[in-house]
Amino acid sequence: MSNMKLSIRHTTHYAFAQPVVHALQRLRLTPKATQGQRIIDWSMTFDNAHAELEYDDQHFNHVTLIGLAPGAREVTVTCQGTVETDDNAGVIGRHSGHLPLWSFLRQTPLTRPGAKLRGLLREVSGPIDTVPLDFLHALSGLIRDRITYETGRTHSATTAEEAVGHGAGVCQDHAHIFISAARASGIPARYVSGYLMMDDRIEQEATHAWAEAHVEGLGWVGFDVSNGISPDPRYVRVATGSDYRDAAPVTGISVGAAAAEMLTVGVAVKSHSQSQSQTQSGQQQDQSTQ
Repeated sequence: MSNMKLSIRHTTHYAFAQPVVHALQRLRLTPKATQGQRIIDWSMTFDNAHAELEYDDQHFNHVTLIGLAPGAREVTVTCQGTVETDDNAGVIGRHSGHLPLWSFLRQTPLTRPGAKLRGLLREVSGPIDTVPLDFLHALSGLIRDRITYETGRTHSATTAEEAVGHGAGVCQDHAHIFISAARASGIPARYVSGYLMMDDRIEQEATHAWAEAHVEGLGWVGFDVSNGISPDPRYVRVATGSDYRDAAPVTGISVGAAAAEMLTVGVAVKSHSQSQSQTQSGQQQDQSTQ
């Protein structure tokens, strides 16, 4: 699996209980042009919304700020395009960007470890000082063993410490726990949101999340704790950050309208060689964040 060409379609639909008076949404839905990943084409279309501004944030995420049409009761954002990916065994490479490497050692409210997470960290086997990559793989495996993949037990504001306490969570929680433990061990780590082409389906209900840690001599290396692997060509990196809040696909504010009464997300990821009738089986976990 040397490289792949992936077609992606991502639709986000909001339904409001009351007509919108004024609202802005911040979208991080444009894949990064980065090591091992090339954007062939990418477009966004909006129903009952319009683009206000585009910019790159401190993490080099491409952000689109959209305004919702006054009086709207429903809003749809559709992204689609093609991305070519390489197999680099999860290695992104050297650090670059506006933020210094040490900034990824700082814990955030979502990653700050407590007694439960520190207890889990003490169980990790592997020499952190001499072979940090082995330590990180051992950490990923331990988290996957101890924190059962289970939807409905956590939400977007669940902290790493809380997820360890639950003993269950989804890919966002796995990533936060890994990031928290890596930082507590003196290893810079960050959160990644993106897409994963699953082996057993094309249509999905959410995007995916994983973590990256910085290893001396290799640079940034990805770890998908939920699936027990480092990212391969089936993965598309969209946004990175200190935690989920920095890389969330959609965030925003609304004024004069109730919160969205209904939010539905649809994601379809397939290779150019796949057909819509694909029925291959696979072991990837369902994703959780959107």
